[in-house]
Amino acid sequence: MSGSNGLYQKSRIWQLRIGERRVLLIAGDFLMAVMALIISLYFWANSEKFLGFSIEFLQRRVPAWFFFIPFIWLILLIELYDVNKAGDWIKTVRSILIAAVVGLILYLLLFFYYVDSPNSLLPRRGIASYLITVVLLTLMWRAFYIRVFHAPQFMRRVVLVGGGESGRLILQVINNLKSKPFHVVGIVDDAREKSGTMIEGYKVLGGGQDLLKIISDLNISDIIVAITNEMHGGMFQALLDAQESGIEITRMAVAYEELLGRVPIQTLEANWILRSFVDETRVSTFFELGKRLIDIIGGLFGSLITLLILPFVSIAILLDDGKPIFYLQTRSGRNGRTYRIVKFRTMVRDAEADGQPKWASVGDERNTRVGHVLRKTHLDELPQFINVLMGDMSLVGPRAERPELITLFQGQVPFYRARLLVKPGITGWAQINFGYASTVEETMVKLEYDLYYIKNRNLLMDAVILLRTPATVLGFRGR
Repeated sequence: MSGSNGLYQKSRIWQLRIGERRVLLIAGDFLMAVMALIISLYFWANSEKFLGFSIEFLQRRVPAWFFFIPFIWLILLIELYDVNKAGDWIKTVRSILIAAVVGLILYLLLFFYYVDSPNSLLPRRGIASYLITVVLLTLMWRAFYIRVFHAPQFMRRVVLVGGGESGRLILQVINNLKSKPFHVVGIVDDAREKSGTMIEGYKVLGGGQDLLKIISDLNISDIIVAITNEMHGGMFQALLDAQESGIEITRMAVAYEELLGRVPIQTLEANWILRSFVDETRVSTFFELGKRLIDIIGGLFGSLITLLILPFVSIAILLDDGKPIFYLQTRSGRNGRTYRIVKFRTMVRDAEADGQPKWASVGDERNTRVGHVLRKTHLDELPQFINVLMGDMSLVGPRAERPELITLFQGQVPFYRARLLVKPGITGWAQINFGYASTVEETMVKLEYDLYYIKNRNLLMDAVILLRTPATVLGFRGR
């Protein structure tokens, strides 16, 4: 064991936390993007032999915006700064290819818009060589990251304190992650009957009196505390001693949020809603003003896009299933105030002939042929920009829900009404991470995302959600 401990001690500096992994990913992606810029400029220059790769070439042929492409590439990769996705090779490849496609589409839109501009302002050779190079280099770097930084010696070693309901929940979460951000060594619990037993595949190593020895013998770097009932004095003192020796201690709820970007509603106490949403989530007037300004700008831009595609969508709906083109429905907004949402009609007329609200499901038979495409691409959502301009909705927020379903969910899902503390949004944290819900269990998961957003909302988070939304649309995750 001593040889193993020596190896772990030497690599402790590389046992990165979740936030540190995210910083490493951004730094590595940026380095690859800069290298791709240099390589693409070199090949572009050598294809124009009269100048070659020289200062004169950079001054005469390369537009100033071209040097900012590495930053644009980082924005396009924003999906991959979710550490869990970053550890999954298939999701990594998919996200990088989507980023390249989105980048190409943006360039083509500019190219055809400025088709009469000098060729040097929209360099085809430079863009083509950059996209190919940056994709290859980023794939190589991400493969290196997955292979090296997910090896055991580069992962933080964690012991879980508490093997009850809360402890089981966090262990289930960790087991369900395809890419583990740290290595759980075992569990510490004061209940004598649990000693030596297995909980969710992990062994109970001892009680509070054994904690410091376990930390020393197994080279533990972190402790996750998942005790929801009263803590014994001996365990509390052992945790204090561990913290003083440099061990990082994290509460289960915080670890859950870091791992999933969700709030664990199944283990929360009744007063949590007051503590988290009254004391901690007061937002400044500047946030409210900034959010409303962004909503107005985004609403105007979205309404313009809606007007541009309106003739084509209208004709398609009329030919497929006749009138009406739009669908109006009552939804609950902020503080439960109702309003009429506007969408393109995607279902057959009288889809709820019995008057009972129904969930949308995968392959819903009520969808028309055109409606299926509109829902898959989320184009049916575009008329909601009118609701954003009117102030009933925001660009970012929980999904707007029907009053009847809210009444139903309130009796089955804890804290459900808390999602009405903010305006509903066209897109949101739950929408980009989960999508639609068609069962009570899925509704609980979506609520966990919504409450996480409400608890942590700020303009930067809104920007991240907006930037990640195109990948959701291109992934055809609608129903």
